[in-house]
Amino acid sequence: MPLCHDLTAMYDGFKGALFKRGHIIEEEDIPVLLKIGKQTVYAGAIPDDMLHEEDCALRLSKVNEVEGAHYEGPSEGKVLLIADRPGMLRVNTKLLEEVNGIGDITISTLPDHYRVEKGARLASMRIVPLFTDKEQIVKAEKLCGNAKLIELMPYRELKAGIVITGSEIYNGIIKDGFEPVVRRKLSYYPSQIVDVRICDDDMDMVVKTAEDLIKKGADFLIFTGGMSVDPDDITPGAIRRLGADVISHGLPAQPGNMTLVAYLGDIPVLGVPGAAISLPTTMFDVLLPQIFAGIRFTREDLVRLGDGGLCQMCSECHYPNCTFGRY
Repeated sequence: MPLCHDLTAMYDGFKGALFKRGHIIEEEDIPVLLKIGKQTVYAGAIPDDMLHEEDCALRLSKVNEVEGAHYEGPSEGKVLLIADRPGMLRVNTKLLEEVNGIGDITISTLPDHYRVEKGARLASMRIVPLFTDKEQIVKAEKLCGNAKLIELMPYRELKAGIVITGSEIYNGIIKDGFEPVVRRKLSYYPSQIVDVRICDDDMDMVVKTAEDLIKKGADFLIFTGGMSVDPDDITPGAIRRLGADVISHGLPAQPGNMTLVAYLGDIPVLGVPGAAISLPTTMFDVLLPQIFAGIRFTREDLVRLGDGGLCQMCSECHYPNCTFGRY
């Protein structure tokens, strides 16, 4: 009778399947089995109304095919979803809860709205027992047939126009520190910087500069300087005068609490507070991958940033492999 599952071993630096499912035990295998603590083995035919763990994992992967990623396995009863490119991971968390609530099925993923690199492990799919009722997998297939469980959104190309405000910078009293920061952060994405303009604290100048950048082809506007609520901070007013629909000025997150998110038609607009210059990670970093993935924020999206919106200010920044910016 064939083995019903892989027999794994860990010894002398080896970890893996010592005997694969379907293997017929020979007499010479017995000392090896005893060495890994196997005095009994599970062998025989599988009932018609049951499915083996590997077959379950394969069937689950087929209803959750993800563009830009591939599955590896099955191995040790599971399949892994691996990213073939960088992107923004989206997980249908409600559907994930429904599938995991069926019974024996366990699908684990990285968090929704997670920035991933090529080669990242996105999800793992398996069942808990060695076999399960076919109906559990059929139910999962039906649920996932009506909606996407997992999606890896690619980054789109954007042309950024950057407006730096502040009379102290415009008049050469202090040197601007924002341009090198934004250039470095944008270089991670498929972006082109149309131009970087420095403006005096003059609302008409800021509005005219933004309009000029749009005429030059900018489809993403980034403003910095004058983002607080002081009466002489004119940047948020200039963004409104430009005609942008402000979704939120101020986010339930630190650092980057005074960030502004708006849209001028299809053009995303960010107002970035000064923390982006002095700190390695702020809400600027959290919002950028969403924007390049083509996600259009709603007020509700931004409100949800409060859960995970507090940076732990680690001595060494590990973003995005941390709690900051999860929602």
